[in-house]
Amino acid sequence: MPNENKIKIVKEIEQKFKDSSALYFTKYSGMNVAQATKLRRSFTENSVEYKITKNTLTKIAALNAGYEESEIDKFLDGQIAIAYSNDDPTAPARVIKKFIKETEDENLQVVGLIFEGEFFEADKYKQLADLPSKEELLTKLVLSLNSPMTKLASSFNSVMSKMVTVLESVKSQKK
Repeated sequence: MPNENKIKIVKEIEQKFKDSSALYFTKYSGMNVAQATKLRRSFTENSVEYKITKNTLTKIAALNAGYEESEIDKFLDGQIAIAYSNDDPTAPARVIKKFIKETEDENLQVVGLIFEGEFFEADKYKQLADLPSKEELLTKLVLSLNSPMTKLASSFNSVMSKMVTVLESVKSQKK
């Protein structure tokens, strides 16, 4: 029977499903407290929210957010925690990959993910972890946009320098 607290939790999770650009469903069974704390800290440092909620409440929230029941059911089996990312959809993948590499333990497993509204199998997170962050991509874009302008300015400067040199030589010849 739904109570006020459960309704509030479902609404909160539903909003996270709607607002997040990526959701990573992970099994966390077998992790000790130190590992869990380290993982949560890594997520927080990368602006990712990592929450554990009852699978039934998560399923209701996902259905309310417009996801298919058959797709969600694949991910909600066992002890599941979800990493919600609003800004950088690849940030959770990098955190998870780094955590698994550092701990050399299989206590954390990705069971699936939703990336920009599309469902993917668990292995997709490894590919996403290798992508550059949003900030890196924006920096590369700005540099690539800046490069033609810099070259154009350099060309104009070079032409002007040559013109001044020619004018100086013409001036010196007329004297």
